[in-house]
Amino acid sequence: MSSAMSASSDLSKTVRDKYMCLPQGDKVQVTYIWIDSTGEGLHCKTRTLDSEPKGIEDVPEWNFYGYSVYWPDGSNKDMYLMPVCLFRDPFTLDRNKLVLCEVLRHNREPTGTNLRSSCRQVMEQAGHSYPWFGMEQEYLLLGIDKHPFGWPKNGYPATEGLHWCGVGTNKVYGRDIAECHYKACLYAGVKIAGTNAEAMPSQWEFQVGPCEGIAMGDHLWMARFLLHRVCEDFGVVATLDPKPIAGNWYGAGCHTNFSTDAMRNKGGLQHIEEAIEKLSKRHSYHIRMYDPKGGADNSRRLTGTHKTSSIHEFSAGINNRNASIRISHQVGQDGCGYFEDRRPAANCDPYAVMEAITRTCVLNEMEPVPTVPPSPCPAPCLPALTSVRPCGTSTCASLRGTRCRSPTFGSMAPEKACAARQGPWTRSPRASKVSVVA
Repeated sequence: MSSAMSASSDLSKTVRDKYMCLPQGDKVQVTYIWIDSTGEGLHCKTRTLDSEPKGIEDVPEWNFYGYSVYWPDGSNKDMYLMPVCLFRDPFTLDRNKLVLCEVLRHNREPTGTNLRSSCRQVMEQAGHSYPWFGMEQEYLLLGIDKHPFGWPKNGYPATEGLHWCGVGTNKVYGRDIAECHYKACLYAGVKIAGTNAEAMPSQWEFQVGPCEGIAMGDHLWMARFLLHRVCEDFGVVATLDPKPIAGNWYGAGCHTNFSTDAMRNKGGLQHIEEAIEKLSKRHSYHIRMYDPKGGADNSRRLTGTHKTSSIHEFSAGINNRNASIRISHQVGQDGCGYFEDRRPAANCDPYAVMEAITRTCVLNEMEPVPTVPPSPCPAPCLPALTSVRPCGTSTCASLRGTRCRSPTFGSMAPEKACAARQGPWTRSPRASKVSVVA
């Protein structure tokens, strides 16, 4: 066994399988899964039910001692586990189940990190727009010594660029883990859409969606749980840190694709442009909601390099991966579809991201709402965001009030917009008016 691998991974799986194949009669194992008070960690425990639950209503609520999982506040540490979404168990197999739970305090009020509760209310208010989400979860594989899996112990792997969607022993590390995770998600019923090797060696991404409303957060959290469980079997660690390796290496995000019924249908491009204008006016609010430390984690990642935008300013563009909001060429050609918000960090709470986007783009909220990430970072941790100011030219009609690094979406043709922009307004490669056909 490698010193970088966990001791548990060296236990005999053959011996384990002898027991896992034993019959269990009519009894069913149900594993309850919940998010702890950090807003990032997952916990689970298992109980026996007398029969297979056919739906979430058949799974009883449970409880746990909150102090053991970072809930030190308050005199009463008992917490309730409220089942909300049921999945098949790919580890103990049918008829056993996994159930995602909300956490309530002893008084049955949501805990500070139960962001699903407020997100669900927002999704209900926005139900008429049929909001769809798709999230791209990046992660990095580490040994238990916190060294990237497969990297030389006294050096660095080859230059980035060979690894993205790569094939070959010298280009990708950990494919077995990614593929086993994919299969586990499919078995469980998670709406996983795909997976690929990412730009940094040992870095991978999987995509979940499209999901409507609250289901997006449920399925992404379950996919994260399955990832961590699969990694247990292989003796490695999956980190969602937004900048796991300092220096000239890519970070890890959770790019979020969003659309409403109006955006997906004929003439939807206009609705997408309107949504981007709304987003431009609430950049600081979204940054606070896009990682569990109120933007501090993302400040290490959103530097304007390595295919990220700057945390200090809002930007948008056609197929521009250095922008806050990216519009694909296909959407520009079709005149409808979705937009991609590239700002959320890999360790974001999807419920917080979904709620923020929906509040801004569908419910048309303009002022920051009271809901904040569970562990807001002290002010010194997050660099001050650049204050927005109007461009003052007709080329910024669709994003007026925003300081953009890329041409914004106005009525002019891209080349005229570029010529009209002077002073601090510079053209970013591949950014253009979204209605142009590439």
